[in-house]
Amino acid sequence: MEIFRILGDEVISFFGIKGWLNFFSTGDYSALLTYNGIISAIGPLIPLLLVIEIIRASLTSRFKFSDYKITMLVHIFNRFISRFISIAAVAFCVGLLTPYAIFKSTFTWYWLIYGYIVWELAHFVYHYLAHKVRLLWCLHSTHHAPESMNLSVTFAHFFLEAPYADVIRTSICILLGVNPPLLFFIMFVDGTWGAFIHAGENLIKDGRLGFLNKIILTPSHHRVHHARNPLYMDTNFCNLLNIWDRVFGTFQMEKKEIKIEYGITRKMNAQNFLDVYFGEIGALWHDVRHAPGIKNKALYLIMPPGWSHIGEHKTAYLVRKEFIEQQANTTTKKQAAEIE
Repeated sequence: MEIFRILGDEVISFFGIKGWLNFFSTGDYSALLTYNGIISAIGPLIPLLLVIEIIRASLTSRFKFSDYKITMLVHIFNRFISRFISIAAVAFCVGLLTPYAIFKSTFTWYWLIYGYIVWELAHFVYHYLAHKVRLLWCLHSTHHAPESMNLSVTFAHFFLEAPYADVIRTSICILLGVNPPLLFFIMFVDGTWGAFIHAGENLIKDGRLGFLNKIILTPSHHRVHHARNPLYMDTNFCNLLNIWDRVFGTFQMEKKEIKIEYGITRKMNAQNFLDVYFGEIGALWHDVRHAPGIKNKALYLIMPPGWSHIGEHKTAYLVRKEFIEQQANTTTKKQAAEIE
């Protein structure tokens, strides 16, 4: 019977309905007027959208079990091995670094604006490093391995990625004066939006969301981020505000003429749990083991994916740069031909 209780708790936790069950059982809805009550009320939103996404796909004959199988298996695996690690990492950073904050903020609307801009910077730093440092890419690649986009992808992460991400983001925010209650609120908002932007074509055909596409990062922008097309590689690292992507030159709009190809560039089996979860670690180990000398072995750990000790680099930066140059040359030749 214990196993059924555990499974029941896991289902309730996944769908985020514990708060609503408490409301129904007590008949006391006054908590909805509090911060914690509002968070509890919004909790089921993403799981509900995931269910709607699956139902819509089924009704239009576009549902494929393979699109959801591995991502949900990753989520279940992570629940067993990393349930409290991320929470502990955040608490540790808050307790350790709060005395060293450059100033103290409060929970007000103007500090919320400041805090969110700082949070996006912190998220950009974590996310950028996760793509540019091979060892960290091993933690992040599980999230990029799925070859289709849907809301279940938001649950697909290597179990150590969340603690690493939260240490980076929390440390930067606390040191730059974002006070803990404000930070936790921003985390909730950003986590909800960050999950929503994984909505696939089965839920939202056009992810641009109209005029919002020019103001914030939408599902369209995040689909670009998950693409392995040369033009789209290593772009759109922010979550909601695109400020830092524009500042650092990594912002990329979706182009209608380029069909998005999801997944990573390494040849892999996206339906194999071990390949999705540990494949990049295995590839890194292969490169390190065969690299000559301590220096090259170390460089494989910290250089971008695609770096090679023999100089035959295939990093995302170089692949994208070559593609853009080819496109520019093609355009120039067409223009010259038209003039002639």
